[in-house]
Amino acid sequence: MSVPRRPPALLAVPLLVLALLLTGCAFSTSTTPATSATAPAAAPGQGAAGPESDAASVLREAAEAEPAPSPAEIPGLGPETRAQIPDEARQAFVVTGDGEDSNRSSAMLYSREDPEEGWKSSAGPWDAHNGMKGWTDHHVAGDLKSPKGVYSLTDAGGRLPDPGALLPYDEHPRFAVDGVGFFGEPLEGSFDYVVAINYNRTEGVSPLDRTRPLGLGRGGGIWIHVDHGGPTQGCVSIPEERMERLLRTLDPELNPVIVMGDAASLSL
Repeated sequence: MSVPRRPPALLAVPLLVLALLLTGCAFSTSTTPATSATAPAAAPGQGAAGPESDAASVLREAAEAEPAPSPAEIPGLGPETRAQIPDEARQAFVVTGDGEDSNRSSAMLYSREDPEEGWKSSAGPWDAHNGMKGWTDHHVAGDLKSPKGVYSLTDAGGRLPDPGALLPYDEHPRFAVDGVGFFGEPLEGSFDYVVAINYNRTEGVSPLDRTRPLGLGRGGGIWIHVDHGGPTQGCVSIPEERMERLLRTLDPELNPVIVMGDAASLSL
């Protein structure tokens, strides 16, 4: 009986296996691809050949590309109000009314010694009073309202001797006042210390000066003064010890301003 002949294809398989055993495996079991002998080495900082991985390099470059944080703004002030603050102002005394018809307020002092960092609170909050009938954006004489807005602060004075004010200070007996306020509270001592708010007045003169550039009908004599325990004719008032501190802090070289109005208006 003749032995059947094995097909040529079946003979090739054992020969292939034998060749692999003799020459070694041509395919690695590792999932990492072999590096081509002709591939250029990665530059430092650009992959495994350098000290920084590709992922770390991408994160670093993204962080460097991020814009610097914006300077801090004064809380509660909207873009329209912020736009009224002069660029050169480095101090802002912010008086925020409880409501448009309210005579109660809160006061905070802010400074920005470094424009890149922005505004920082430096004193307050302090209780304050404003006009008996609240706030207005068109103050007229006798309306018993405080004018909203941003005004410079350049001049101070009072009945008492200068407590160490940085602003020019006019000590004068004409700052004396008597009588009673809206609720029967005594007014004596209210003008012991004052800072003139530059609404309808000439800068660089005593708060007692009665020049009214907008005319007498638009009112004037709007001051920051010592609180007497009740609403004012249109001024802003804070406790006496706060007035002393304010006088010793407001610096003409920092171009101080007052930002004043009801909370809703200031947020615009």
